[in-house]
Parts: sequence; structure tokens; C-alpha cells
Amino acid sequence: MSVEIKVPQMAESVVEATVGTWLKSEGEAVSPGEVVLELETDKVNLEVTAETAGVLEKIIANTGDTVVVGDLLGTVAEGASPTATPTQAATAPAPAAETAQQPTTASAAGADSAQNATPVAKRLAAAKGVDLNAVTGTGPHGKITKEDVESAGTPAPVTAAASPAPKPVPAAAPSGDRSEERVRLSRRRLTIAQRMADVQREAVMTTTYNEADMSRIMALRSKFRDQFNEKHGVSLGFMSFFVKAVVEGLKFQRVINSELQGEELVYKNYYDIGVAVSTDDGLVVPVVRDADRKSFAEIEANIRELAGRARDKKLTLEELRGATFTITNGGVFGSMFSTPILNPPQVAILGMHAIKERAVVIDGKIEARPMMYLAVTYDHRVVEGADSVQFLVKVKEMIEDPERMMIGI
Repeated sequence: MSVEIKVPQMAESVVEATVGTWLKSEGEAVSPGEVVLELETDKVNLEVTAETAGVLEKIIANTGDTVVVGDLLGTVAEGASPTATPTQAATAPAPAAETAQQPTTASAAGADSAQNATPVAKRLAAAKGVDLNAVTGTGPHGKITKEDVESAGTPAPVTAAASPAPKPVPAAAPSGDRSEERVRLSRRRLTIAQRMADVQREAVMTTTYNEADMSRIMALRSKFRDQFNEKHGVSLGFMSFFVKAVVEGLKFQRVINSELQGEELVYKNYYDIGVAVSTDDGLVVPVVRDADRKSFAEIEANIRELAGRARDKKLTLEELRGATFTITNGGVFGSMFSTPILNPPQVAILGMHAIKERAVVIDGKIEARPMMYLAVTYDHRVVEGADSVQFLVKVKEMIEDPERMMIGI
């Protein structure tokens, strides 16, 4: 009897998904609860498991297909024994006496290896020019991972036979490698693109800027770094200071911690701060819940855990939704000055930037200080310019006098 594998129920806000990697091939045995494929959504990757023991009978939805809840992905032949598929037969080791008569075995195995790679590994291989046929997978079921591609070394050389014979060209014609490649965008990237376009059309985005002297925070971190790490088991970073400073700013200007719903403005009396994290598939924004109630150590530990889960694609939908305000740090990539884009339905976002020593005037004297530019983009439909400026000034004051945050005044 055949048992259907269908797209499971997803979160309410997730409408569709993209078929990612099949971890099983047709003809392979499966066990109840065993993961057989991954689905990519705009927020997280979902693992689809087999409900019964048997053999993967047929793959119906292929990698890259768009599916919705209830769509048929494949079937499992319940209780059947595994049989060698054509691909498996082609890749099976040949007896020593026949090896010289079967030159196609390696190419068939290589093709199978190329198919058994994660989407991230495929994109990275395409970008680096790595031949997946020459990469040995170390992931589950021999799947090729990003790390396998990174350690694969130099790309496989292109043989002379694979390149067309050179033709004479006019002196003004372009030279060098002018090849092109097409890489399918992930579901997350497509959704990000759509949302960014939507917010540009719907919101009236305006940005205000300021700068903060990071001297005192840097001195505090230097003084207490080792003791903090020893006591709490986590490093004292800059982000906990900014989360705390933002909370104080949101308390000072409540409209920044609001959401526009139709003709009503909903003020939030809690502080769930989204912290943008860079992953292979782009930025994701896990949420630090009740940031106003957490200590510096709790915030740092929370951010470290969420960032690790984000890069491992282990975040849950609940960990990604519901932020009342977002902080993004382009400074980790060297950005000096930029305009962050709103993360709807929030009405404002703070952008941090790189810390650079600059000449500033202090008490009538020119001094070199570690300075950071700050940017707040806000929705001018509901936030006035004065509100955003006062919010950012409050954040600046907290950053430049961090002891006030630490003792709660």
C-alpha cells in the first residue's frame, strides 16, 4: 500500500514553500519519523518526515517546485524492501575484472553527488566554480554541505575539449571570461525582496542621523570583560548596550514602539527587540523577548543562542515574529553610513555602523574619539520628525553614559 507524503500544516502567516533537498532517493528504505526532505519557507526550513516504514516509492515534487499545504510531495510503499534504482545500479562498485570495461561509472556517481548537495552548497559551488562531482559529502546520507565546498580546494580545471576553439575577434571586442550563470533565489530571498518592495510603496520612510561617542562603553568592556565572561559564561558585546539603550528610548517616545493597523495606532507596552543576524541565505531577525526585564548577561546569552540557531537554520517561527522594534548592525561588515529599511509592521528601525576614530571637539579641544554613526528610519505617516530625533538623542545619551543603564536611572 502507498502512503502519501504531503506538505504539512505550516504557520498561519506562511502561505507557500519551496521544495529543498530530498534526503532520500527513490527505492531507499525509510523509517517512521525519519526526515526525507526539507522545505524552504520565507522564515525557516521545515523538515518533512516519513509516517511509516517502507521504501520511498516516488518523488512527485522536485527541488525548486513551489508547494502549498496539502500538496503531494511523494509516496512511500509501506512495508516494501529497498531495491536498487537505476542510479544506484550505475553507481554500484564494479568487479575488478570489469572495471576497465565500465568507464561511465565515475560520471554517474559524480552526477549523483551533485544532486545530493544542499541548496547553500550548490549556490556556493556555483559562485566559487567548484565542481560538485569532485566533492565528497560529509553530511547525512553523504549530502554535500557548505563546509565540504569550502574545503574542496580549487575548482576543477576545464579541459581543452570543453572549450570552443578560439576565434579571431576585433581589437575592440571584450575579452576574458564572459560566461553567465543562473541561480534560483531561495524562498526567503524572494519573500524579502517582495516585502522590501511593499514597504517602499506603502510607508513614508524618512531617516534621521546622529553619532555616538563609544569611549565609555569601550572602557567598560575592557575593564570588566574577563570578569563578566567568567561569571556569566558569555562575552560582553556592544549589542546588549544598544538593546538596553533602545528600550529606554522606546519608553521615552512610545510612538516608536507602535504599529499601524488600518486606521488605528497600536501602542505596545512590552519590548520585544529584533536583532538582525546575517546567514548564508540573507538577514533574519530573531527576537529578544521582554528585553526590558533582562540583564546584560541574559541579553548577550539570548542573542548568541538565537544567532547560532539562525545560522544552523534551527530557528522556529515563533522566534522570528512579533518584534516591536529592530536593530541592524551594518558595522560588522564595515559600513560607515547607511539608511536601514523598515521591518513591517514596525514603524522604526535603528541602524548601527562601524566604530572609527574621528577628530571631535571636547570642551574646546580637538580629540580623537571612537565614534559611531547611528541612523533611525521611521514611518512618517505616524511618527513625527521631532519624535524620531528625540528618540535617537535618548539612545545616544544612554550609549555615551552607559553606567546609567546599568544602574537603572
